[in-house]
Amino acid sequence: MLIAHLSDPHLRPPGVLYQGLVDSNAMFAAALDHLARLDPRPDLVLLTGDLVDDGTPEEYAHARDLLAGIGLPLLAIPGNHDEREAFRAAFADHAHLPPAGPLHFAVGEHGPVRIVAVDVTVPGDHHGDFDAAAEDWLEATLAAEPERPTLVMMHQPPFVSGIAGIDDYNCRGGDRLAAVLARHPQVQRLLCGHIHRSMQLLFGGTLLLTAPSTTTAIALRLAPQAEPASYVESPALLLHHWREGTGLITHHVPIGRFPGPYDFF
Repeated sequence: MLIAHLSDPHLRPPGVLYQGLVDSNAMFAAALDHLARLDPRPDLVLLTGDLVDDGTPEEYAHARDLLAGIGLPLLAIPGNHDEREAFRAAFADHAHLPPAGPLHFAVGEHGPVRIVAVDVTVPGDHHGDFDAAAEDWLEATLAAEPERPTLVMMHQPPFVSGIAGIDDYNCRGGDRLAAVLARHPQVQRLLCGHIHRSMQLLFGGTLLLTAPSTTTAIALRLAPQAEPASYVESPALLLHHWREGTGLITHHVPIGRFPGPYDFF
């Protein structure tokens, strides 16, 4: 099973630049073009939040237009720049989304790996929160299929990255989440977005990965008093490859067209 994982496209209305600086719409279209050229094609596409930048119906309509041509199953969750109810309305044809409340879901019909999504967004704020209700839901959901390889996806990561400007808006309740994951060893990865960088660490007995953004990258400034900043670095996606007998391999895939291929050397 091959699973493409994109994050944080921050789509704008047609003709509007993200932060007045970069064409996030064109960059996401390039990501989808790269996705279409993968061989073999993925079985499933995951999108870990901040699909749009302002949460407006116009942005979601444009997002659906861009996504219409991928020809692959899509599982998406909101981020802090999304608006939960507008997101729900935009994906009203996605039957796995609940009709009210946080947009948690579990989907298992696309292959051997089950996808469990936890909506940790806090409407009106930028941090996330894995609260007691989310804990109860995730515990029951994971307990329902304890032998099945599973990916858990959420937007804000529940750890301190060392980048002060983004750590103010991480997911609270990380200790609670780690305890749940530690009780369920079938969880192969915890997948997040939000940081606009690729990071990885052990968390709750599994491997936590943050996906890079398809648009700008948050500057890797680890000095305690560093000013936050962004760069237009090479965008990328993650590709999670489940192989029976091997397990889950995750690849970092730069987005674009590059010189080559050349003879192997």
